[in-house]
Amino acid sequence: MERSKPRVRVAPMNVPFERRRQTAAVFIWLASLPFTLFVTRKWWTSRRIYAKTTLLEMQADLDPTKNYVFGYHPHGVISVGAWTNFATEANNCSKLFPGIKFHLLTLASNFNIPLYRDYIMAQGCASVSRQSCENILKGGPGSSIIIVVGGAGESLNAHPGHYDLTLKKRLGFIKLAIRNGASLCPIFSFGENDIWEQVPNDQGTPVWKLQKHMQKMLGFTLPLFHGRGVFNYDIGMMPHRRPIVTIVGKPIPVEQNDNPTEEEILSYQKKYIEELYDIWNKYCDVHVSQILPDPEINPEEYTSILP
Repeated sequence: MERSKPRVRVAPMNVPFERRRQTAAVFIWLASLPFTLFVTRKWWTSRRIYAKTTLLEMQADLDPTKNYVFGYHPHGVISVGAWTNFATEANNCSKLFPGIKFHLLTLASNFNIPLYRDYIMAQGCASVSRQSCENILKGGPGSSIIIVVGGAGESLNAHPGHYDLTLKKRLGFIKLAIRNGASLCPIFSFGENDIWEQVPNDQGTPVWKLQKHMQKMLGFTLPLFHGRGVFNYDIGMMPHRRPIVTIVGKPIPVEQNDNPTEEEILSYQKKYIEELYDIWNKYCDVHVSQILPDPEINPEEYTSILP
């Protein structure tokens, strides 16, 4: 009689030390607070190698004399690609974009948590409030912000093999760019949604209703996700070892206007979406095939990046 395969695959003990070190880097990163004692460039590099996180620049260089409003897509569960690439030097971001001072934005409520506030500020993070954004953009040449546009709502759609972006009604970041005369620039990370699985939460299900109610009451919500463990491949909170490839799009010049019209905002949104499509069409065939070495994810399940 054929023996059934165990549900949980235990990691072998003879795994090379380097892979154990990479796993440890991510485990400590998820613990957040203790990790403040180990913020070194070499450690962050181990975290990058763990998930094979790659940062690529697309065609146009960024002018360090200008300011930028970057939109990051997709949100994923906790925006690992954005954090690794732009809040650390894991991929030598400062050398790839000399003169550009990136500020990854997060919820203002995160700055009310003792110690954690200092941790994220040490990584150059700032509040996503309007006042905070404008203060950064007025901070001189190269001072720029990265907004994870989809927010909490989009995180609920972060299922492996799918890119459902929350974008068409998100006009605030475009209006912000116009008011400050900052160039708009989309960023897209292939693989961001693939490193964790979520509990099925299709629209209308009890799980979905609970998550949306939490978002309405608290301003944020929590995806019910799982990945792998430190010593197994199927149960735990660690992300799977699946690559994230981040593409920085071409900047869109924006003319400063203190009171932009709706027509003007929608015009820039159209250009922004076109640039997102350009990234997708140019890199999808290459990086989707690289992101899916695991047969559990079917490449044919990948959907259009926009509805």
